[in-house]
Order: sequence, then structure tokens, then C-alpha cells
Amino acid sequence: MNKQERKKHWDAIYESKEHTEFSWFQKVPEVSLRYFEALNLPSTARIIDVGGGNSFLVDYLLDLGYQNITVLDISETALLKTKERLGNRAKQVTWIVSDITDFKPNSLYDFWHDRAAFHFLSSKEDIQAYTRIANRSLSDQGYMLIGGFSLNGPEKCSGIPVKRYSEETISEVFSANFKKLECVTVNHKTPSEKTQNFIFCSFKKHN
Repeated sequence: MNKQERKKHWDAIYESKEHTEFSWFQKVPEVSLRYFEALNLPSTARIIDVGGGNSFLVDYLLDLGYQNITVLDISETALLKTKERLGNRAKQVTWIVSDITDFKPNSLYDFWHDRAAFHFLSSKEDIQAYTRIANRSLSDQGYMLIGGFSLNGPEKCSGIPVKRYSEETISEVFSANFKKLECVTVNHKTPSEKTQNFIFCSFKKHN
């Protein structure tokens, strides 16, 4: 699937259902919020949510008083729906429509968050592009949290094969520029009551 096909696919997916029907839906992004709490990031921290789509993370970050939030997604449809949900609060957020492998940051971020976007990249070229862009996008000593399917997770999502990871394999992908801090596995229950096993790994950028 090329980049144009990816965009068409995800726009069609987001047009087809309500946000509460998607397998990745979670009313409260508990794991992600625990990392924000543990790091005790200041309200001025520059945060980017990669593949944020219709996630409720942005809602909670606004509630917590964060002032510099960017949400990036390949699907403009997804972002428009999220902006509609937020109403006037959407003006407090920077919205970027982009394939992550094409992203060119205009500023440096202190925290890079990605729940369930990275694992859709399967080619060596796309994975290398992602790691290169993440490195360029983060400030010195910036943090990153990547969440995706573990080796016990599904092999496909939304009709697309995914790349599953162990703690060792995901750490190796980012080892050139990031130090792994912690990895945990979490069972996510979908709206249809299925269980998906995720691995979340946190990293700190090093030079």
C-alpha cells in the first residue's frame, strides 16, 4: 500500500464508523496518562500525538492544562471529527494532516506519543523514515512513548497487516538515538469485547 492508498484507506475507515466503534477506542487512555504523570512534564511541554486520529488523549491533556499540543494524523477526516468533538477547545491545539513518513517538523517536541500508528509501518524504508523523523523532531533529552501490538497481538487491524514487536525488537529499532526506559504489556478490550495485547515502550533521546 503506497502513501496515497494509505490516506484513502484511513479516510474511508474514519468515514465508515462512529469513534466509539473502532477497535482501538478507549474512553480513558490510562497507560498514556500514567506516563505523563510519571514524567511530571510542565504544562509548557511541547507534545505531539502521532496518529492521534480520534483519540481522547488530547481531551485529557487539555484538561491537565497542557498548552502546546500537536495532533498529527494521515486522515483529515479523523482530525475534523476530533476538532468537532472538542468544539472551541480545538483552537488550543495544532492539527497536522500528514503521513508520518513525510512529516517535516517546524519545531522541536519534548514528548512524542504514538499509540497504534507505528505498527502499521512494515517496510524497512518506512520504519527507517519514522525513526529518523522522530529523532529530528525531539528536543535534546526528549521523551517518546510507542504503543503497538505485541507478539501476542493481532496480525491485522482495519484490514491492514501490522508489524508486531517484542521489547527486544522495538528497542533495537530505536537504539541508535534513544535509550529504552521501560516496556510493559497491556491487554486492551475492544468495543466488541475482544482482547488485544499491546506493548508500550518509553524512550529517552540521547546524543
